[in-house]
Amino acid sequence: NNYQITKIVTTCPHCFNIIKNEYPALGGKYEVTHHTTFLNDMIHSGKLKVEGGSFHGKKVTYHDSCYIGRINGVYEAPRELIANLDADLVEMKRCGKTGLCCGAGGAQMFKEDEPGDKRINHERAEEALATGAEIVVLNCPFCNTMISDGLKEKDEQQNMIVMDIAEMINQSIQEG
Repeated sequence: NNYQITKIVTTCPHCFNIIKNEYPALGGKYEVTHHTTFLNDMIHSGKLKVEGGSFHGKKVTYHDSCYIGRINGVYEAPRELIANLDADLVEMKRCGKTGLCCGAGGAQMFKEDEPGDKRINHERAEEALATGAEIVVLNCPFCNTMISDGLKEKDEQQNMIVMDIAEMINQSIQEG
């Protein structure tokens, strides 16, 4: 507030959620946007031009992070970005409102495993692999770590690339 900040763009869904939903109670009233929505708005306004390029026709799957998807209801912006890349989106078994957490939001990456048959990030990596996609698209640095680790556990890190949607947009920006 001391800097008169009114708009904030986040790359972290957890930060997006806290700044948007928790800070107002502490006096922080800001227009908060996640980078997927920001990039999508830039494309729709014509300020950013992308082409599929190396993603044209690539089979991709998208992981809905909990704090952008289920908690804050942002589902379309990331999918529209993927459509702008001319990629072939193949949804996982659990997606959108029924998406499966990668495990990071529950602090799974920082603590010992809870009782169960498998780690949640291994299960999510299996769901991503089951799509036959070449790339799993994310919008969260924590999801990136968890899904990457899940693919490594399955020894599949060479068969499926993990990318943030912003990386894909960056590689597809048209000059001029």
